[in-house]
Amino acid sequence: MTAPVFVVDSLRPGDLPGGEYVLDGPEGRHAVSVKRLRAGEDVVLTDGRGRWAEGVVKAAEGKDRLVVTDLESVHEEPAERPRLTVVQALPKGDRGELAVETMTEVGVDAIVPWAASRCITQWKGERGLKALGKWRATAREAGKQSRRVRFPDVADAATSKQVASLLADADFAAVLHESGDEPLAAAELPSSGDIVLVVGPEGGVSPEELALFAAAGAQAYRLGRSVLRTSTAGTAATAVLLARTGRWS
Repeated sequence: MTAPVFVVDSLRPGDLPGGEYVLDGPEGRHAVSVKRLRAGEDVVLTDGRGRWAEGVVKAAEGKDRLVVTDLESVHEEPAERPRLTVVQALPKGDRGELAVETMTEVGVDAIVPWAASRCITQWKGERGLKALGKWRATAREAGKQSRRVRFPDVADAATSKQVASLLADADFAAVLHESGDEPLAAAELPSSGDIVLVVGPEGGVSPEELALFAAAGAQAYRLGRSVLRTSTAGTAATAVLLARTGRWS
């Protein structure tokens, strides 16, 4: 079992005076009161942006303070290539957080919430900001749970035109849709650059959106014979792509 991961605001050699760090606040509370870590146990500190350091618990103080020592060096994990971005249409209820959680665990690099025309859920005003905050918090927690040190970026909600622009700049652009003649598992993928995948809403990608994305260079692909819900399609497709690109090798 790998060591549990905890997030810190900054992680540079100068942030670890004497090879020691005091983890407090919500992360310290989780380490002490939930994980119940004690002296001698291994931990990993990360900024969630690729920097990380291994350490050993020196002491647990009170209910929310963990002293970590033996932090001799800061490592940096390079960004994976090719970079995989999933444009996720907004699902109903908490299925958005489910999609973010499982895609993060699988290894997606970026998630773009998409306000598709057939989405029942629409992010507006304070409600939209709150929902986006939940997606970002979910990515952070899932990143920790899956022992990642580089968490996925969760962008602001995008319009269809913004998604088309993202697809136009990609090295490989795909839309999951039943009209696709070719399975995603057979697509020719780049070894570097950017892969952008669009996952539509429960009602499907509209003909107008398909035409817009096709004009931007995106091709329609299918996953398999069964029809997946929008909250699970992205995770399944991510697994296919990561295996095909060799990132899971």
